[in-house]
Amino acid sequence: MRGKMEQKAEKIKFRFGKFGKLVPLFVAAVMILWAAFSQANVNGYVLAFFTALVAGALFVKDEKAYGEAIVYGLSKPMFGVIVMAVILAAISGKLISASGAVQTIAAYVVAAGFTGKLFVAATFLITCLLAFATGTSVGTYFVVIPILFPVGVMAGAAPEFMIGAIVSGAAFGDNLGPISDTTIASSATQHADLGTVVKTRMRYSLPAAAGALVMFLLFSGTTDGGAAIEGTSGNANPASLVMLAVPAVIIILCLMRKHLITALSWGILAGIAAGLLFGIYTVDGLISFPGGFAVSGAVIEAITGTAGTVAMLIAVFALLGVVERSGLFEDMGMFLARFAKSERSTETAIVLSAGVLSMVTGVISVAIVALGDLVNEIGENAGVNRYRRANLLDCTGCVFCFLAPWTVHCVIPAQQSAQFGEGFAVDPASIPFVNFYSVCMLVMLVTAVITGYGRKDKLL
Repeated sequence: MRGKMEQKAEKIKFRFGKFGKLVPLFVAAVMILWAAFSQANVNGYVLAFFTALVAGALFVKDEKAYGEAIVYGLSKPMFGVIVMAVILAAISGKLISASGAVQTIAAYVVAAGFTGKLFVAATFLITCLLAFATGTSVGTYFVVIPILFPVGVMAGAAPEFMIGAIVSGAAFGDNLGPISDTTIASSATQHADLGTVVKTRMRYSLPAAAGALVMFLLFSGTTDGGAAIEGTSGNANPASLVMLAVPAVIIILCLMRKHLITALSWGILAGIAAGLLFGIYTVDGLISFPGGFAVSGAVIEAITGTAGTVAMLIAVFALLGVVERSGLFEDMGMFLARFAKSERSTETAIVLSAGVLSMVTGVISVAIVALGDLVNEIGENAGVNRYRRANLLDCTGCVFCFLAPWTVHCVIPAQQSAQFGEGFAVDPASIPFVNFYSVCMLVMLVTAVITGYGRKDKLL
């Protein structure tokens, strides 16, 4: 019923035709570049997307339809999941960071000499395994960043390369994981067997991961460790390690295929219980009402600290609703389809359309589903087999969506890094340049389309 209602929804019409339709995206792009070159934090991107929404209202013919499109974007289930996950992850991260567990782990890591580039490379491999096993890149950020990121900085790794390693590992898991939503969406939309899709995708993802690992070992920046952290004592407190119950519970529940929100909630409960039981926290330290209309404690501090990220997500999903209801996705797909003649040109059209759409939507599975029927049609006509189509869609999404600084794959890691202090903060615009997996996968895609690598896979 809902699908039929959405199909009947009236398309938004803009003044000045296609130019007016592009105004919101153009304004967003200009503002994003301004924010990026100014090295703005997440709030710069908040301004960019809200400005785009306001500018679009000046060119729309039907203001009511425009408002409904904004509400439509905010009604997408993915919006609620990501917002709740951001808030709950902030609480779980606060429980870990304020307990002293990070400092304790860092002290052990430094004592073992496992520092700098080695730690960055190890972080990439750990994140790859975790994201592959759980099938969620966003969920992986919430588990890995609160622990490995600050430990890595203390162990002498530059903050941006630690985030780059984590985002790269998450991209690998999203790309290859058999229970990843992108793997499922790409195989389902192209009517391809999931097992064979994963097997053939190894031709692309494993070389890209190997290339990324080498790059992290060779090019990762290093620092003098603790200098980036203010007010940190070097004393290890073994008792604080009980707070590792938080990520442990989250990981176990994710592996059991529980919902991300449920996993984060139980992780918080486990952390609170462990903290109180071992005397790491007091009730007042977690939640306090001191009077005078004030609320304090670690929990409310974590929640209010997500305001900028949540505001940006509101604007992004609202703009996504506007763009989708404007018919811009269909226009772009049909435009690129006109160039799909040979196998190579068809594959180029698939990569370009999936790349642009994943950057615009910020959600790979949404882009894959939106293009599914069109890619099926032009792919069949040009003789591109279903497994190749599924792999091109997914691999492209894990390049462009992860390299766009306004998507959750840059904004959430940036927000998570900033919670540890100014010495930790990583600019969202800098993350694409250290996401070596997506960069290597881009090289793989270009090579595959030009040379035909993987086009006639022996597994088929």
